[in-house]
Amino acid sequence: MSEFSTLELIKDPRGFATLWLNRADKNNAFNAQMIRELIVAIDQLGADASLRFVLLRGRGRHFSAGADLAWMQQSAQLDFHTNLDDAHELGDLMYNLHNLKLPTLAVVHGAAFGGALGLISCCDMAIGSEDAQLCLSEVRIGLAPAVISPFVVKAIGERAARRYALTAERFSGLRARELGLLAEAYPAAELDQQVAAWVDNLLLNSPQALRASKELLREVGHGELTPAVRRYCENSIARIRVSPEGQEGLRAFLEKRRPAWQDFDKEPRP
Repeated sequence: MSEFSTLELIKDPRGFATLWLNRADKNNAFNAQMIRELIVAIDQLGADASLRFVLLRGRGRHFSAGADLAWMQQSAQLDFHTNLDDAHELGDLMYNLHNLKLPTLAVVHGAAFGGALGLISCCDMAIGSEDAQLCLSEVRIGLAPAVISPFVVKAIGERAARRYALTAERFSGLRARELGLLAEAYPAAELDQQVAAWVDNLLLNSPQALRASKELLREVGHGELTPAVRRYCENSIARIRVSPEGQEGLRAFLEKRRPAWQDFDKEPRP
């Protein structure tokens, strides 16, 4: 694993990793260095066959305040082509996170502004505190949520994305749950306990089946019933049934025992 200045990557021996945004003194606002380090970290996570899933979290009081304003001020002094290069790198981050083969769970607390909503939207699942404050804040500073917009629309729908991108209203974790951005919202004091429960639940599942199901759902998309989708789905179940983990899961179910992938020590907690 690489050494990072703006991130902390921790592997749990039970087979998952927590990727921490670690600029707490800057409210985890991201700059060019953090974006580059996130790209490297995501590449490393995708190449690690020992991992089952990934948590994305923020150190300190906030998940992320979005883009670092000092970095944005520097970018404003650059020409169009240099800004285009920066946008391309941010796009690499978002698309790489969205396409990561491992299931991802974002855990949101405090503030999540601007591009932070892109990170949350790119994850497969997200939970957070009821009092979290989220905002597509770009129009307040004369910008637009351009690179993150496809992922935000996929997460909360076109109509809601139009409202919050155009008004820059803040909304709570409870509202984020109503919009579908968060799967669940919990009292802040209970968030770590609930994260542990989500981890325990995910660890019950076959590592191979988790990856296969994520790939399957990406192919299925919105569920259009095409011949190609039908063929893909039929091939998918046939492949996983004859795989070692598929065979082990079926045998364990019939023999009324735990499958091999559930044989782990439940400590430490994330």
